[in-house]
Formats: sequence, C-alpha cells, structure tokens
Amino acid sequence: MTSATIAQGHDPLAETGEVYEDAVVIRLIQFSVLWAVVAMTAGVYISAELLWPTIDLGQFWLSFGRLRPLHTNGIIFGFGVSALMATAFYSVQRTSHVRLFSPALAWFCCYAWQLVVLLGGLSLLAGWNTTKEYAELEWPFDIAIAVVWVIFGVVFFGTIARRKIRPIYISNWFYGALIIVIAMLHIVNNLAIPVTVDKSYSLYAGAQDAVVQWWYGHNAVGFLLTGGFLGMMYYFLPKHSGRPIWSYRLSVVAFWAFTYSYIWAGPHHLHYNAIPEWVQSLSVVMSVILLAPSWATMINGIMTVSTAWEKLKTDPALKFIVLSLAFYGLATFEGPMMSFPSVNVVSHFTDWTIGHVHSGALGWNAMITYGTFYFMVPRLVGAPLHSVRLANIHFALALAGTMLYIVAMWGAGVSQGLLWLSVDEIGELSFSFKDVMTSMQPFYALRLIAGLIFLTGTLLMTYNLFKTLAGRQAVVAKAPPVDPAYAINKEVTA
Repeated sequence: MTSATIAQGHDPLAETGEVYEDAVVIRLIQFSVLWAVVAMTAGVYISAELLWPTIDLGQFWLSFGRLRPLHTNGIIFGFGVSALMATAFYSVQRTSHVRLFSPALAWFCCYAWQLVVLLGGLSLLAGWNTTKEYAELEWPFDIAIAVVWVIFGVVFFGTIARRKIRPIYISNWFYGALIIVIAMLHIVNNLAIPVTVDKSYSLYAGAQDAVVQWWYGHNAVGFLLTGGFLGMMYYFLPKHSGRPIWSYRLSVVAFWAFTYSYIWAGPHHLHYNAIPEWVQSLSVVMSVILLAPSWATMINGIMTVSTAWEKLKTDPALKFIVLSLAFYGLATFEGPMMSFPSVNVVSHFTDWTIGHVHSGALGWNAMITYGTFYFMVPRLVGAPLHSVRLANIHFALALAGTMLYIVAMWGAGVSQGLLWLSVDEIGELSFSFKDVMTSMQPFYALRLIAGLIFLTGTLLMTYNLFKTLAGRQAVVAKAPPVDPAYAINKEVTA
C-alpha cells in the first residue's frame, strides 16, 4: 500500500468489507489513560519525597525504593504498552483491510496484560524486586509477560498474514520489530534460577550480568519506547495531516539502519565500569551512527506535515504529534552525545540522565500518545471531541511541564557532575555527597512543580476523553474495497 493510500484512505462506512474490531482498541486506550494517571501520580509523589523524605510516614510501601519501580513500570508497561497495543490493533486492521486475527485472543491479551501490570505493581510495593532496571518483576511475572506478549504477536502477525494488501506498510514494520525484539530481550535478560516464588537469581553474574542487563535496558527504550512509537507516528501523522509520507523510501532505509545499529548501543550505560574497553568503544560508535536513522525519521515526519501547518492552529491532536517529533530529535541527539566518555564522566549517575530520559518519555512518548488519542477517540465513537479548548490547555500544560522538568534536571545533573569531579590541592573531594545533595533542593522543587503541571494536563485529557466516550460505543467501521493494483489475489478483487 502506498503512503498516499494511507494518508487519504477511504470512508470505511461507505464501503463494504470486514467489520473492524475496534471495541478492544477503545478499552486499551482507557486502560492506557488510567495507568498514565496512576503512574504519573506516583512519580509526582516520589519527587516530593526527595524534598520531604518523611512524608512516607515510615511506611515501607510508600518509600522511594518501592514506588520508583512502580512509577517506571506503570509508565512503560501500563501506559506505554497499552497504548502501543491499541494503536497497533487499530492501524494493522486498516493497513491490511481485514479484521483482527482472532478477536477473542485480542480481548484476552488486553485484559491479561492489565492483570499482569496490576499484580506486578503490587509485588513491587511488597518488595519483590530483582533490582534490574526496567526488569524488576520477579520470575512468575516474567513468564506471564512472555506468554501475553506472544499472544499479542499472534494477533498482530496473524492479521498481517490475512491481509488483502500485498505490501506491508512501514508502521507495521516498526510494530513487528517491537514485538519480535522485545520478546527476545525480555526472555534472554530474565533467564534466572528461581529460589522461592518471590525470589530468583540471575543466570548471569558480575560484568556479564551488567552487559546483558543494559543490552536489554537500552533496547527496551530503543524498540519499545522508540521503535513502537515510530510505528504510531508513521501511521497517524500522515493520516491526521492528510499528507502522504514525505519519503517512503527514506522511512524504509531508516527502519533498517535503526534496527541494525540500535541493538549495539546499550553498553554506553557502562562507561567506567568493569567491562571490556572495546565493548564501550563499540557502543559509542553505534550510538553516534544512530543519529542518522533517528534524524532521518524526524525530518521525514516534519516534511510530511510541512504543507499542513495551517491545520496546527486549530487541531490540538496534530500539535501534540508534531511537537513530539521535536522532542524526539532532541532526545536522539542528546543520547549519542552523552555516550562520549568525556561527556559521560560528567553525566554518569547524575540527574542529567533523568532529564534525558524524561525529555523522551514526556516530550516524545507521552506527547505523541496524547495526540494520537485525541485523533482516535472521536473517530472510534463517531462523535466530536468533548472540548477542543481543554485539549489546547492540555497542550500548553504538557509543553510547560516538560520543558521545566528537563531544564531542572539538566541543571541538577550538570551541577552534580561538576561538584563531584571537583578536588582540592591534595586530590581529595572538595564537596561531600551530603553537600552536593543539599544543593539540589531548588532543582528538585522545580521538578515537583513540573510534574504537577504535566499531571494536571493529563487529568484534563482524562476528563476530556471520558466525556467524549461517555454513553457511546465503537462505530461500525468496515474495510474498503481493495485496489487491484495492490491486492494479493487480483482475480478475486478485480
């Protein structure tokens, strides 16, 4: 299918064909928004704990160590993955002109995933923790995640296998890479020896465990928080702007460059650690190479919407999506720069890294998801958005919150790095850890304010989407007739 076909599309209600399974898409959007509110609230609370450590009232389950993994897992696996499942199920039907393969499996995947996230979150509050970044859940949950993820893959690839359109549109390439690579990363990194129900030991040890963990950790960011959301961008940006992808060939080249280079970049998290020097150097080279496919994708998106700027004045959904591309470009430039040892010596183990992560998480992942939800929900129920004004206010709050958060953490991180590197005339540290952390209070106060602003915008969106969905069901959307030029079976469609 050409990008022009995707951008222009057909009116599915005016044609005959298979009825799309969109009710499961609505439910996944609802779960995604719910997890966004819960996990962001946890994030705001723990940012307050860094200012007032005693607000946990001595309750272990309210401590930073328990709530921080709840925050990250809730955002990534609750909010993020639910959104990716929703958009993947929505777009794969429309780019394949068929209904989801096994709607029953799709519904099972929807509810089973929410159950895993819920129970996994409760286990983290109870103190079950492997201590691995983004892989804190213990082995029973690892097995459950793998099973549900495979079912997600069966539904997605089963739908593509039934497609009536010969070409596979580029968004499905990214969703497919997300499913395959995350499955591989999850299974390999979480190989462990169970001791009890709530405790296991990694199959790897020492430096080997660190390398495998950050091969997983960085590529979870790469193929889930980047690759999966690029699939979202490649479908919804041209669809919403009414313009074909500026260069479909560039999108294909960028996909393969992204896939082959990203997988090597993880060890740049391990500079100045006990891993081989050549591994660290290779990760730097691959991190810099990643600039090419990342910026090619950003440029492709910007050029796609370059002739639809007028629409930005009145369409909050498009504002979110276009702004997310700017933050995507910022984050994918900052990451390779931070991989250089000369920069990493300042940024390592500081809040600069936190700022970098949130420039991607808030500016890229959340922004494009919010814009996509504002686009999808009214079309799914056949009704206008409840309040465009509230959506525009949300956009302003999201932008302000993200910028304030990033600036606060950049300031904190650079200050930490430089203060910790400062030594006196006999080579001893000029400032103690306590001195450095005491000086962080103004930056942490700004972060708390930024988090509250961003959370307020998210709550406005939750209300807006709730009112849009209230009392409505998914409209009956059908696949349009297939253009014989792109059909798999030309005799049937002719």
